Amino acid sequence: MNEKEKQVANEHQHLTQTHEYKAGWSFFLVLAGVVTTLGSSLPVGYNIGVVNTPAEVIKTFCNESFVSRYNLPLNDTWLNVLWSFIVSIFIVGGCTGSVLGSVLADKFGRKYATIATSALSIAGAVFFLYCRAANSVEMLIIGRLLVGLAGGLTTSIVPMYLTELSPLSLTGAMGVACPMGVNVGVLVGQVMGLNFLLGGVDDWPYLLSVFAILVIICLPVLFILPESPKYLFIVKRNEITSIKELSRLRGVSSSILTEDLELLREERRAADVAASSGESKWSMARVAADPRLRLILLLVCSTQAGQQTSGINAVFYYSQTIFIQAGLSKQSAQYATIGCGFINVCTAALMLHLLPRRGRRPLLLGSTLCATICLAALAAAMTAIEMVSWMPYVCMVAVLLYVLFYGFGLGPIPYFIASEMFEVGPRPAGMAWGSLANWGGNFLVGLCFPTMRRAIGPYSFLVFSAITGALFMFVRKYFPETRGSTPAQVTEACSQGFRSRPTRNPNMNGV
Repeated sequence: MNEKEKQVANEHQHLTQTHEYKAGWSFFLVLAGVVTTLGSSLPVGYNIGVVNTPAEVIKTFCNESFVSRYNLPLNDTWLNVLWSFIVSIFIVGGCTGSVLGSVLADKFGRKYATIATSALSIAGAVFFLYCRAANSVEMLIIGRLLVGLAGGLTTSIVPMYLTELSPLSLTGAMGVACPMGVNVGVLVGQVMGLNFLLGGVDDWPYLLSVFAILVIICLPVLFILPESPKYLFIVKRNEITSIKELSRLRGVSSSILTEDLELLREERRAADVAASSGESKWSMARVAADPRLRLILLLVCSTQAGQQTSGINAVFYYSQTIFIQAGLSKQSAQYATIGCGFINVCTAALMLHLLPRRGRRPLLLGSTLCATICLAALAAAMTAIEMVSWMPYVCMVAVLLYVLFYGFGLGPIPYFIASEMFEVGPRPAGMAWGSLANWGGNFLVGLCFPTMRRAIGPYSFLVFSAITGALFMFVRKYFPETRGSTPAQVTEACSQGFRSRPTRNPNMNGV
C-alpha cells in the first residue's frame, strides 16, 4: 500500500470510528433539487400564471371555433362560462393528481412517479401547441386537464422525494425547492406574456406550451437520479439497493453512513410497529381515520389550504388595478405586478438560508401574523381609496408587504411540512391530503372570490384576513418545530390529538 492509499484508509477509519461524518450537499442532491425545480415545479407555476394575459385572445378563438364547427356563436355569458371551465379544469386536474400521487409514489417509486408527471406535462403542451391548428377547443381543455394532473402529482410527490433524499439538516432547504420553482414559474409566465415576447395576438399557443422545453431538457436527467433510499428501505424492503443508492447520493462509502442507516432503521421499526396492527397499506382513508395522525393531518391540511385561502391569488388579481390607481400606466402596472412575483421568488430563495437557522415554527407564525395584518390594512385602505389622494400608495405598500411576508413562511413551508411530520409509511397519503387541500383551497377562492368581490368589494380582504388570523391561532397552539426532529418524534408528540401539547414537548425543538 503506497502513502496516498494509507492516508485515504486512515481518514476512512477515522470517520468510521469517530462517527464525525455529517451528510451535507452532494452532487446528486443538488442535481435533484435543480432538475425537479426546473422540470417539475416551475411548469406548475407557469401554468397557474400564464392564462391571464392571453385570456381575451383565447376567448375569441373559442367563439370562432364554435361558429365554424357547430354554427353556434357564444354570447358573453356563455363565453365566460366556457372560459371559467377552461381555467378551473386545471384545478380539477390538480385535485385528481393529488389523490393519485400517493398511489403512484408507492407503486412506482418517487423518481419514476416524477418521470411520469413530466410525460403528462409534455403531453399537455403538445395539445396546447396544436389546438389552434386543429381548431379544437376540446384539445385546449384536455391540455389544461393534463397539466393540472401533472401539477397535482408534482405538489404531492416532488417535495416528498426531495426531503427523503436529504439528510435531516437539509430537509427544510430542499423542501423550499418545490415552492420556489412554483413561484419562479408564475413569474416566468407573467414575463413571457409581455407583448415583446409571446404576448402577441397570434402567439398564445406558443405561450401556453413553451414550458415544455424545460421539461424535455430535464427529463433525461431524472433517469440518472437516485431513487429515494427511504422508499427502497422501508416501503420496498430492499436494503441492499437502498444502501447503494444512499452511498451514490451522499458520494461516500456506505461503511461510513452510520447515522443515515440508523435513521432508516428507526423509521422501519416504527413502520413495523404500525404494520403489526394487521394493516400494512397506508391509504388516504386509513391516514384520516388514525387518531395518532389526526392532529398532524389537520396541521398539514390547514396550512396547505390556508396558503391559498389567505387570498394570495386575489391579491395578485387586484394588484394591477391598485398600481394603476396609484398613478402607474397600464404597462408600468404590469411590470409592478411582475415585481411582486419577483419579490415572491427572492423570499423563497432567502428561505434556503433562513430555514436551517430559524426553524419552521417561528417563520410560519411570523409570516401568518404579518399577512393577517397586511390583508386587514389593504381592506381598510381600499375602502378609502377614492376619498384620500395618497391612499392608493398605502394600498400599494400593503400589497408589496403582504407578498413579502407571505414568502417568508406561509408560501413555502406548507408545501414540504408533511414530509417532515409523517413517517415514511403514511407519508405519501399525508402528502396527497395536503396537496388536495391546497388545490381545494385554490378552487374555493377561484369560485367564491368573484362573487365576494361583487357583493362586498374590498371587504373581501377582511374575510381573507380573518381566515389567516384563525390559521395563526391554530398554528400557534399546535404546530411543533420540526427542525432537527425525526417524523417519529413529531408523530409521538402529536399522538394525543387536540390534547397534545407538541410545542411544550421536551423532545421537540419547539419555540
